[in-house]
Amino acid sequence: MKHFVTVLSAIAFAVAALAQTPEEIVSRMEAEMDKHENDGIIMTVDVKIPILGTMTTKTYALGDKLRVEGKMMGVDIVTWSDGVTEWSYNSKTNTIEITQEKTKESSDGDAEMFQGLTDGYDVSISKETAEAWHILCKKSKANTDKDAPKTVNLVVAKSNYYPLSLSAKVSGVTMTMRDIAFGVTEKQVTFDPKDYPNAKIVDKR
Repeated sequence: MKHFVTVLSAIAFAVAALAQTPEEIVSRMEAEMDKHENDGIIMTVDVKIPILGTMTTKTYALGDKLRVEGKMMGVDIVTWSDGVTEWSYNSKTNTIEITQEKTKESSDGDAEMFQGLTDGYDVSISKETAEAWHILCKKSKANTDKDAPKTVNLVVAKSNYYPLSLSAKVSGVTMTMRDIAFGVTEKQVTFDPKDYPNAKIVDKR
């Protein structure tokens, strides 16, 4: 019996040694994302607005370039940006409007929300499955950023530490990022008028 107890204790110690804290999981996820910094990122973003419903967009980001595809009330909207100029296509009017960006923003866009989650947030594992960790991030008292969401729900894959989804609510609007993948080509984020030969181009720069 003594030998049996010793074996069980050894197994329990080994399991405990393999266990990871939520901070370690988030840190590993950030490190894995950093490896793909130059590859570009693709994600689907659901924005749920009270009364209006949910709008879904697909985002492609590479370097300084960004492309966002979405549909609003049956109208396809596609926007390209290179940090200086913005091109916006409206399928209803079949028009491409070119404008100069008022402020230069990071092309990572929403992907930045996956970084620094342990800075200003208390993290804990709310659920664990065979495939993923579900991590709850609660805004800490030391976090003085008024725009930071009070809670962030993050799901991380156990197989490769890639983020599977991230959800946050700010000012009544809930945003969920999902279907995250890496690998974006220049063509995917570069506006080419040849792709819209019949569209009217309006240059407002």
